[in-house]
Amino acid sequence: MATPKKYTKSKLNKFRKLIQKEIDIVHQDMDELKEGVLDSGKTSESYVPDSVYSVHMADAGTDAHEKEKNFQLMVRENSYYQNLVSALKRIDNGTYGICKQCIEEPKNLCSTCPLIPEDRLMAVPIATMCVECKEKEKMGLL
Repeated sequence: MATPKKYTKSKLNKFRKLIQKEIDIVHQDMDELKEGVLDSGKTSESYVPDSVYSVHMADAGTDAHEKEKNFQLMVRENSYYQNLVSALKRIDNGTYGICKQCIEEPKNLCSTCPLIPEDRLMAVPIATMCVECKEKEKMGLL
């Protein structure tokens, strides 16, 4: 079996920088979301009402909704972070940018097979499949 195509070291360094930049953005977003989870509701909890009716139930509901929304966003960001870390590991072990469906037997579904096209990796640095394979996977054909 022939040695599979791989991206050059300079291209991999370019992808590594992009992924590291994304990781930095995720860290910043996570810090902001953590503040939102910890701070939301602070106004109604720390507020000392003049009467029992000063804090409206709708305000408490809004606070709870915001906390839940921030928590869900944190879960999503954490998942993205884990995928970015996995992408860095693939760079280190030499499998980054190689379609996991085409690696064993190139399917020639795209012009760069078995490599994931560079444009796709620039747009979706965590991609593990070329667009054609990803679409087939979504349709349940893989």
